[in-house]
Amino acid sequence: MALVRVGDVLLQEHIITEEQMEKALTEKEPDERIGETLIRLGYATESQILKALESTTGVPRVSLSKYGFDEAAFELVDEEYCLRNHIIPMKIEGKHLRFATADPLDFSVVEELRVLTGLKPVAVSATRREIETEIAKYYGFSRTLEELETMESTEEQDVTFDPTPMVQLVNQLLTSALFQRASDIHIDPLDDRIVVRYRVDGSLETVREFPVGIKNQMTSRIKIMADMDITETRIPQDGRIRRTISGTTIDLRISTLPTVRGEKVVMRLLDLSKSINKISYLGLSPSDEAQIRKMVAKPHGIILASGPTGSGKTTTLYACLHELNDPSVNIITVEDPVEIRMEGINQVQVRTAVNLTFANALRSILRQDPNIVMIGEIRDVETAEIAVRASLTGHLVLSTIHTNDAVKTVTRLLDMKIEPFLIASSLSGIISQRLVRRLCEECKTQSPATASEKEFFAKYKIEVETLRRPKGCPTCNSKGYSGRIGVFEILEITEEFRELISENASVIQLERAARKQGMKTLMESSLDIVKEGITTLEEIMKAAQD
Repeated sequence: MALVRVGDVLLQEHIITEEQMEKALTEKEPDERIGETLIRLGYATESQILKALESTTGVPRVSLSKYGFDEAAFELVDEEYCLRNHIIPMKIEGKHLRFATADPLDFSVVEELRVLTGLKPVAVSATRREIETEIAKYYGFSRTLEELETMESTEEQDVTFDPTPMVQLVNQLLTSALFQRASDIHIDPLDDRIVVRYRVDGSLETVREFPVGIKNQMTSRIKIMADMDITETRIPQDGRIRRTISGTTIDLRISTLPTVRGEKVVMRLLDLSKSINKISYLGLSPSDEAQIRKMVAKPHGIILASGPTGSGKTTTLYACLHELNDPSVNIITVEDPVEIRMEGINQVQVRTAVNLTFANALRSILRQDPNIVMIGEIRDVETAEIAVRASLTGHLVLSTIHTNDAVKTVTRLLDMKIEPFLIASSLSGIISQRLVRRLCEECKTQSPATASEKEFFAKYKIEVETLRRPKGCPTCNSKGYSGRIGVFEILEITEEFRELISENASVIQLERAARKQGMKTLMESSLDIVKEGITTLEEIMKAAQD
């Protein structure tokens, strides 16, 4: 009966249709619950299923990130059992054990917990990802720290310490970061403690604090993993680690920086198990997608992705390469570093220590009979000149450049003393972009636009009556946002625009010409997705101000 009631709730809430429900019932595996089938088929999210189960079972849905955990409860149930059954103990309340479960209908777990703990289990529900995140965050950390505290920890500690507890601690940090979808891990030394922060959806948040006494051990362990010099603490170092965590292969780029309080460590996580995005997955509008496809279809010319660090430029270029990747063409890249390894593409890592710079690598690449060349970044005049020369000799060149918008990319090349007629002849198009946080689909609300918001939209000739707002729920860890989306400004270099570049036109003239030929600015593109309810005005004001 419970299964039918869950489906009825989803139907009443218009989360699924009658047809989807019928198909789910038809395709349900023998040992599968209807909710699991709906999630597998993509008809509903895990959070929507749990919300429906709250109505049918009375098991409340909670946000684990806001819940206070009693670490004494972890002594009652081991980590392996929790991971296998997707549960985590939360608090001992007299003769009751409150625990979170991803499956409120698994009544056998309640009985097993009753036997294991001698307490009466009381369930709340949370998604598997939330539970896995909290298991990674709490289980093992306390035990590992206790083991480390029994060892002598001083500022001058010898690096030949027993590494086992620290190996576990670093692995737990990586696992926790992966479950929380972090792109970077920051390990900051302070006078009295070590602060660990994760960057999630572009924002840093503190997740753990550790005793300052383990600072040298932690840094040394990470250096050993990345094949770095553990005895050198006076200069910055870079390294790389590849690990498989919970079945997911990740690549980590490691950077250390000496500070007055010790070495700061930053680890960037790249999930290698994810397929390279296609152009259609970038979140482009149909017109923008068509423009980019038109650019990459040309046999020669330069396509530049512009924007600040962390704006998704490299992801866009990889998406273009993914669709250009074919045995009939020779694609070579020169990158610093090679972020994602792609089969069928020859990727070159810049190594300044042996004078393998972008410019020097490009000279050799052009003797390798390439059809398509990707340059990680145009940083200097020499690289820019070689890129222009390559495009004029029949190669398609893709690269990134640090500029604020599409038109200013042209002036940046002029500032590099590239002749205007060369820029006009070689440039095919410019993609300027930013990343903004998406509103959480589970909890975003709608309310009337304020007078000031209407006035702001009106400046761009856009009318709005209502806007979506962040609220916060268990799915988004009460942030109101979940994931990110790109906003784009696409400038196609037309014949008219080439003439203006050749004539060394001013920025204002170029901007007017770009608008005349239909280019939407970053702000206009951003306001479109605000109106659609994908993000908020506050988010785009951070990223796309004119």
